[in-house]
Amino acid sequence: MAMDFPPYHFRCPISMELMKDPVTISTGVTYERVNIEKWFSKYKKKTCPATMQRIENFDTIPNHTLKRLILAWQNKESSESSDLPSDKHEEIEALLSTIMSSPFKVSSLKKLRSIIEMGDETRNDFIGSNGVEVLVQILDQILVESSDFVTFRACEEALCVLHQLPISEDEGMKTFELLSKQDSTRSMAIMLQRGSTEARLHTITIFKKMAKTNYDWNFVIQDQGIDFFKSLLELVSDEICSKASSCALEVLIEILKASKKNKLRAIEAGAICVLIELLQESSRSKCEKMLQVIKLQCECAEGRLALVEHGMGIVAISKKIMHVSNVATKIGVKIMWLVCSFHPTEKVLEDMLIYGSVKKLLALLHMDGRSSTKDKVVKIFKMHGNSWKRYPCYPSDLKGYLGSLNEVC
Repeated sequence: MAMDFPPYHFRCPISMELMKDPVTISTGVTYERVNIEKWFSKYKKKTCPATMQRIENFDTIPNHTLKRLILAWQNKESSESSDLPSDKHEEIEALLSTIMSSPFKVSSLKKLRSIIEMGDETRNDFIGSNGVEVLVQILDQILVESSDFVTFRACEEALCVLHQLPISEDEGMKTFELLSKQDSTRSMAIMLQRGSTEARLHTITIFKKMAKTNYDWNFVIQDQGIDFFKSLLELVSDEICSKASSCALEVLIEILKASKKNKLRAIEAGAICVLIELLQESSRSKCEKMLQVIKLQCECAEGRLALVEHGMGIVAISKKIMHVSNVATKIGVKIMWLVCSFHPTEKVLEDMLIYGSVKKLLALLHMDGRSSTKDKVVKIFKMHGNSWKRYPCYPSDLKGYLGSLNEVC
């Protein structure tokens, strides 16, 4: 039996991951200790993340009972057979019938969710029972009754089920076709803006799966406009739920690859500024994705301008070259090459020298072998090497090396 999707009450409301050290705060809500402590201490929040109640007492109490239940569930999951119980098909059919006929769908959707979490066999049985069609109808209902709380909660629960399904043009073709319809994508875009933390995570997970297909994002972007990009950037900025942040970055990458128009929308939404601010504290994986999103925007003049006009733009990119990974260095050099080729103002060239970009680029030239990254560095020095040599702060021991480089070039 798969353990990828723990029961909802075993997950931290902040990260949506299985809790290892659950603690309860004064509002009675339980969180993973490290997440709630970060919420209070690092982010200086004075509210309960789940209820948004303002709190005065920041003490945390270990929830030993819940921890024992989680451990018991883990032991049970690891020991049980993965065979599909004979009555599960009938239960799925009964739940789907109830969901279609009853105006109060949430409890049935929660039961359905727990069955789907059992593994591939129950998921396939659900799909074969036309379950996706039923849940997509719930999604579409939010377009008619967007202000109705019951409808909104049902939509959130439907997403909890749908995000667990395969969504591709091969394995999950049926699910992909239904979720890629205009009404469905419009509904999910609404949930991305207004849903709970969990619903937004599930929505962006679905969008990430769709982004790996040949899905055409034009309708979503035309329909939602700049607000869609702002929603994605809000998730990228979520430093607590790293899964949601990473998924949002992957979706942005695929969208920006599609067209220049999409890049301009992202630039208009302030993506360059947001990413520059986040780069410093990002993990290696997220840093690489952020640099990729910045690079795609810098393929436009507007993106390059946004980067160089940001006070920390050149500095932030420079710091990541030769500091994070080979991938980050390659993308960072590509960004510098785009700026140096199409936006080489005196201020840009001066910042590159002052903040260490030039020194790092020279270090890359010392590396053995030839690569596309090294070729771009050579091109940068061909264009601007003589300008940098005139600055008093240019390292004297590098002037001779730069001179020999120009002779070779």
